[in-house]
Amino acid sequence: MTVSTAVEHIGHNEPLQILAQDGTVINPEMMPKLSDEELREIMRRMVFTRVWDQRAISLQRQGRLGFVAPVSGQEATMVGSEFALSKEDFILPSYRDLPQMVWHGVPMYQVFLWSRGHVEGGRYPEGVNVLMPQIIIAAQCTQATGVAMGFKLRGEKKVAINYFGDGATSQGDFYEAMNYAGVYNLPVIFFNQNNGYAISLPFAKQTKSENIAVKSVAAGISSARIDGMDVLAVVKATQVARERGINGGGATLIEALTYRFGPHSMSGDDPTRYRTGEEQSEWEQKDPLIRFRKFLETKGLWSEQDEEAVIEEAKAHVAEQIKKADETAKMKVSELIDVMFETLPPHLEEQKAEYLAKESK
Repeated sequence: MTVSTAVEHIGHNEPLQILAQDGTVINPEMMPKLSDEELREIMRRMVFTRVWDQRAISLQRQGRLGFVAPVSGQEATMVGSEFALSKEDFILPSYRDLPQMVWHGVPMYQVFLWSRGHVEGGRYPEGVNVLMPQIIIAAQCTQATGVAMGFKLRGEKKVAINYFGDGATSQGDFYEAMNYAGVYNLPVIFFNQNNGYAISLPFAKQTKSENIAVKSVAAGISSARIDGMDVLAVVKATQVARERGINGGGATLIEALTYRFGPHSMSGDDPTRYRTGEEQSEWEQKDPLIRFRKFLETKGLWSEQDEEAVIEEAKAHVAEQIKKADETAKMKVSELIDVMFETLPPHLEEQKAEYLAKESK
């Protein structure tokens, strides 16, 4: 493969890996510079996210949440990538990427409200640089280039990062965004969480391309293909991509090979219809929490007591935040109409009047 010397491509064949499945370091020269406390914090966030995910599934089954897309198995890609960012950087998530939003500053009760379709689920605190989760597949890719262009025009040392699954790489928005980012040398990170399936469609039927990382070559941007079950590889790749972006090196496409242990969403998907038990078992042995836990235990940085403390912390926080969501006043249809435009057009004024008349009865 011939590429421009100005463009860096890591792991187009074998994905970048720093930790083996048993937690041993196999690529020390690529180890990200992290303090012991930072390593512990990454583990805390992954355990917290796993517990939160389990509780969210239970809450959805109780009818207390609306749309829920399980994340267990993908904690390394989510926690590791966000951890490598600055709070000044901008996150453009998909509907599965609620953990990155919360760790970037969005209160959890607001993502619960978003799950319910409540307008308060999108009114984030001032200074929290996150857009609402994107439901339209790959739309966040083009939006991220717009955010990144803003950073470039203002001379700001920030990056925009957008998250999407392997299915999104079949959308035109994905290619258009990469092409635009390449042409204008934008500080944007395209973070692909390749969990092997676009709902039920396997990757082999998604594209004839060898992998997703190579798709960056035609756009003239850098790329990295990494083991998405290895949180240190995720941190390292994102750090490199961020440094490249803020220092004028342009965009990066990261393909993180990961796996969702649960269904695509809690809206009727049954993964046993398209995935085998053998496949599930093989990926569960690569569990990012187990791998990183073993690494930390060998360094004396994590214990069973530490884990239990985080589990209890997560349970308590989720309970507190769902209670806060429950206490938020329910929306009325007339209020939904109010937030659609700054100045309502005549036809919506008419509809609002109709709903107000019904609500007053």
